[in-house]
Amino acid sequence: MLDLAQADPATSIPVLHAIVLGITQGLSEFLPISSSGHLILVPWLFGWEGLTGPANVDLNKTFDVALHVGTILAAIVYFRRDLARLARAGVTSIRQRAIRTVDERLAWLLVLSAIPGAIVGALLEDFINQRLGEIWLIAVMLIVFGLVLALADRLPSNLGEGDYGPRQAVMMGLAQAAALSPGVSRSGITMTAGRFLGFDRNAAARLSFLMSMPITGGAALYKGAELAVDGLPPGTAPAFFWGIVASGITGLAAVWLVLRVVRTRSFLPFVVYRVLLGLAVLAVLASPLR
Repeated sequence: MLDLAQADPATSIPVLHAIVLGITQGLSEFLPISSSGHLILVPWLFGWEGLTGPANVDLNKTFDVALHVGTILAAIVYFRRDLARLARAGVTSIRQRAIRTVDERLAWLLVLSAIPGAIVGALLEDFINQRLGEIWLIAVMLIVFGLVLALADRLPSNLGEGDYGPRQAVMMGLAQAAALSPGVSRSGITMTAGRFLGFDRNAAARLSFLMSMPITGGAALYKGAELAVDGLPPGTAPAFFWGIVASGITGLAAVWLVLRVVRTRSFLPFVVYRVLLGLAVLAVLASPLR
């Protein structure tokens, strides 16, 4: 693994690039369009090197997770009342050594949903980082899973958030694990799974956002522990800071946007964007431009 404390200063990233990537992360984390895919595609399209360059896989992943901190904070702000209620329910459940209420049940089910992704991420981290970031594969995943979302969104739905049970938590958790491949989209595939399971659009979106807390928070803590030991490469602290700020602000806007769109319309605008972007990337790959 790259020794971050000894990293070459040439790996630093301009603050402007960090802000652009923060905005990209904030919007694409909660929109069902793949944040990890966009964090690879944007530097590739603009030809940026340094911290986001392909030679520094560990730094790329660390910066990716750092930007997720901003979106976690955004989700915490937006869902603060829900999270406070669920946290109290979880503590009460532990004290009573029983699960008696809907909130206590939901709190533990959200933890359960994070287990598949945590296991897959821990076992296949190197493979994911080194093999699944190919540009052509990201483009294909954007198109394929966009079309799958469109299919799922056409199905009838009669389930609400209160119908989230162990089966649904495991199924959506397994779907979330598949999103470790850039281009799939964590929010996109969990919303897709939710729609296939019969949840209405609002419930599928809210559950997807709540499910992001344990898995993304765990990844951030894991990488944070590494950073506490190794430190940041010289000159990268401003980039990390402003990237996190940008991702937090835009992430808050993205949560509001997704819930507003799915409550009043459908997932179709996101499907169209995914398919068009995937086709555009494949076209660029096939052209003399690359």
